[in-house]
Amino acid sequence: MRLPVSYLADGHSVRSWLLTIDHKRIAILYAITITLFFFIGGAAATLVRLELATPEADVLRADTYNKLFTLHGVVMVWFFLIPSIPNTLGNFLLPLMIGARDVAFPKLNLVSWYLNVGGGLLAVAALILGGVDTGWTFYVPYSTVFSNTWVSLTVLGVFTTGFSSIATGVNFIGTIHLLRAPGMTWFRLPLFVWAMYTTSLMFVLATPVLAVTLLLVFAERTFGLPIFDPARGGDPILFQHLFWFYSHPAVYIMVLPAMGVVSELITCFARRKVFGYTFMVYALVAIAVIGFFTWGHHMFTSGMSPYAALVFSFLSFIVAVPSAIKVFNWTGTLYRGQVGFESPMLYALGFVGLFTLGGLTGLFLASIPIDVHVQDTYFVVAHFHYIMVGASVSAYFGGLHFWWPKITGRTYPETWARFAAILMFFGFNLTFFPQFIAGYLGMPRRYHVYPPEFQIWNVLSSAGAAVLAAAYLMPLGYLTWSLLFGERATNNPWDASGLEWRTSSPPPRQNFFGSPRVQGGPYNYHPEGVAPVHDQPRLPSQGSLT
Repeated sequence: MRLPVSYLADGHSVRSWLLTIDHKRIAILYAITITLFFFIGGAAATLVRLELATPEADVLRADTYNKLFTLHGVVMVWFFLIPSIPNTLGNFLLPLMIGARDVAFPKLNLVSWYLNVGGGLLAVAALILGGVDTGWTFYVPYSTVFSNTWVSLTVLGVFTTGFSSIATGVNFIGTIHLLRAPGMTWFRLPLFVWAMYTTSLMFVLATPVLAVTLLLVFAERTFGLPIFDPARGGDPILFQHLFWFYSHPAVYIMVLPAMGVVSELITCFARRKVFGYTFMVYALVAIAVIGFFTWGHHMFTSGMSPYAALVFSFLSFIVAVPSAIKVFNWTGTLYRGQVGFESPMLYALGFVGLFTLGGLTGLFLASIPIDVHVQDTYFVVAHFHYIMVGASVSAYFGGLHFWWPKITGRTYPETWARFAAILMFFGFNLTFFPQFIAGYLGMPRRYHVYPPEFQIWNVLSSAGAAVLAAAYLMPLGYLTWSLLFGERATNNPWDASGLEWRTSSPPPRQNFFGSPRVQGGPYNYHPEGVAPVHDQPRLPSQGSLT
């Protein structure tokens, strides 16, 4: 009997890729797209850091600087960070992890990619035509009344890509509810699947609020409707409430998938069951739910009443509890494990360190007096980047390295991968930790000219950015090399336990060479209640094929 060919060999024409409804190929399309956007946003950040290396305006004019940090924010947040893990690793792995042959709505999946590309092209068109200078938050009334840059086109780009997120969320929710393999109960789902599920709920519930908000900005700017302009009876604070009602959950849209990836990596390379699996599930759900009630901590200096500020401060502290549970349980999983330091694990450990520091500084910002002191300074910039970029990108690279043999059927040079993981951790801290100090001392963000006493912190930050850029470029080199010259990967090179490792590398078009059935819970690395010992054989995988 002739076995089906891999999904990579199922048609080689450009048409076969652009019209595919295979979730694995759509994941590859997303990966290519977000990589291009990553380098566009990274190029803008490079110019920003080059300008900030000196206190004077030596490289960029003020308006050019404003357009560059706006471009960096818009591209990185909406066209890289938000779709990075869900639309690439999530698209590829979700059906494999639950034993499905595809997502619930394959054609909608392809439409979501086209919406993402269309939104990105509108944003890039705004760049080519002259750029936008409002910052990625599009704060009114500047964005609606005063800015003479391409705000409307950029807003339409973000508006369009929001529908891509909604379509992905609907697809993932339907897939998880309807297409789980026999025996795959809710509490047998891998934590990565739970992370995709909670993220999808946030996609569906939060993104429409952003879409309506941006539509109102477009309507006021284009048709002169008095919605946010205080001179005509509008309310600019209303915009902040609407924008942050989406944008704070968006923080967790970026972080929850990363948590799911890291859970898979740590349990595999510690050779241990996840410590407190049930608590890890409830922590994911709690973060998603409480995240909808914390948007007000972005507005402590916007004229909010003291009582409302107190409530939002309390809720912001509360959301740290399930996040701390996850860090504690990852640590508990590592305890007495047979820990290996392969490159995916190094990225995962880097995530834990950066996420912990980012989370702890988030408690500073949840405290009203400290938040007032550091509002609109580089302290906020550093905190945001530790969570959104340091943690999320570390998890993305870790997951990419972990599942690369499954995705491509090839292995990569492990030594180079370990070096890149360590370099990324070092470069990131050198880039952003000095910004905590500069911000606490009073350096405001979004200024390209600053007092000379802040130069030492900016020089360190710019030097770290150069190191970080090298760490980001290295995987592009050796992973591309592996596609051409890498050794053939086995079906399960990490001896992992999930269903996705029960099929070939790369998988066939229909994902499995049989019908998956699930007999037990995930992460079956050792008997229940028994710590792993050296060279202990792993128990049978979670599922079997019939």
